[in-house]
Amino acid sequence: MKKLSLMLCICLVVGLLSGCVGTTVVYHENCTCPTEPVPGNEPTEETKPMPTDDVTDAEYVKTGLYIGTNLSGSTNATAEEAGKADYDVTLVAVTVDDGGVIRSCVIDSIGTSVAFDAAGVITSDVNAAIATKNELGESYGMKAYAGSKYEWNEQAAAVAEYAVGKTADELRSGAVTEAGKAKDADLATVATIYIGGYVEGILAAAENAQHLGAKSTDVLKLAALPSVKSSKSAEGENPGLAQLDVDVTALTMEGDVITSCYIDSVQAKVAFDATGTVTTDLTAPVATKNQLGENYGMKKYAGSAYEWNEQAAAFADYVTGLTAAEVEGIAVDEGTKPTEADLAATVTIAVGGYKALVVKAATAQ
Repeated sequence: MKKLSLMLCICLVVGLLSGCVGTTVVYHENCTCPTEPVPGNEPTEETKPMPTDDVTDAEYVKTGLYIGTNLSGSTNATAEEAGKADYDVTLVAVTVDDGGVIRSCVIDSIGTSVAFDAAGVITSDVNAAIATKNELGESYGMKAYAGSKYEWNEQAAAVAEYAVGKTADELRSGAVTEAGKAKDADLATVATIYIGGYVEGILAAAENAQHLGAKSTDVLKLAALPSVKSSKSAEGENPGLAQLDVDVTALTMEGDVITSCYIDSVQAKVAFDATGTVTTDLTAPVATKNQLGENYGMKKYAGSAYEWNEQAAAFADYVTGLTAAEVEGIAVDEGTKPTEADLAATVTIAVGGYKALVVKAATAQ
């Protein structure tokens, strides 16, 4: 069980998840537009104290996570056709050594939408489950409907494999053409999709990676829990809102024990009025909660002693060293807020979803 003290937890939370360097990622196969970094909230390096035991079979590495969200496919409703809030979310997890070499990489993506009519009424089932592209596998349909030789998850895995063993500079200079396609001949035989956004995501994840306890021999896992349940139709003068909430974790494991954990979340919002007209600036960067930091407002508006990013970092630190079963067994109240004293001292938010997220990642094959 946990042996970490509350004092260590509080010292770590400020820098543990200081935010990913975001890029607005467009990864449709026919996309040729470049990606741009989200301004501000650049990460600062704050290294977790390294263990003092001798490491003979592996070196300690950093764990990094990236979430990039694009809303540009969203459209207004007309009398003939429904409008939609369209979400393209790219997810990347990496481990990186102190020399800047990527040691492992996992890529996934979420593509979903919320439809609404010309009266501003949502017509999608907002309670339907949302699968990532890796989870969809063959069901995503690149082979069946696009005549592709390789499915999306196979192509994404090839890009991730290509990144392993390379530094950021090597990846930046050799991975993609000006059109965002694979430059390497071997990679191009598998990855025919636009990969520019994925490469930018790998670079961003590597840049914000932190020493959280992972070793180079650990297994890297990536998991997400997306939902649009917070969406609502327009009513009178009150605008409608299509909202995608995605909680994401990158974690590493040695056997069945979590050796590092990185958690972030994004709330991607598209507002529309009672005529089905989108009122959100679709070109504006979508920052994650870690990137927002103090601007998320838990201290300012909810009177919390700790901001969301600090609490997420504390929870991630708390589950490090546990098994999936032990994470599942973390005591919570009816609102899923933690009741264990050490954890509850810093983490006052509901953690039921984060428990499920970590368990999902830890038990994934």
